[in-house]
Amino acid sequence: GMDGILENTFINVKNSSKTITASLELKGKDRGVILTQGGKFGGWALYMDNGKPAYTYNWFGLNLYTVKSSKAVPKGSAEVKLDFAYDGDGLGKGGLATLYVDDEKVAEGRIDKTQPMVFSADETADVGRDDATQVVPAIFKDAHDSEFTGYIKKVEISISEKK
Repeated sequence: GMDGILENTFINVKNSSKTITASLELKGKDRGVILTQGGKFGGWALYMDNGKPAYTYNWFGLNLYTVKSSKAVPKGSAEVKLDFAYDGDGLGKGGLATLYVDDEKVAEGRIDKTQPMVFSADETADVGRDDATQVVPAIFKDAHDSEFTGYIKKVEISISEKK
């Protein structure tokens, strides 16, 4: 994993559309963080929960918006992708989050609002675990509990032009 990347050195995903694509090798019924940024008081996480891919956006620790597949991904190679289409036209707007497994849409949901400026002064972006406070405390209790049980071959994140 890669962890401990402070917010000002990680790609700025705020107020824009983003795509996260993860190439994974799964053991079956996998769980844990694939990629996350922020923590208990704001951030987002792409993760697996009992074999089901999920994405949670934590808005200031006040609202959690979760999009989760209803089907588990079987053992073997898989590509999990999150596409977040930002509404644009200002700061802190919402958008539509869509999850794909091997290019098949498995879940979609609305994120009503996003944090416009900062997630945290001391939380980080992490691959394969959530290092400090948990973005999704209902699923993961600490960094050790959030460790990904499969193997992350590659994860890429890209953003669209800010609107």
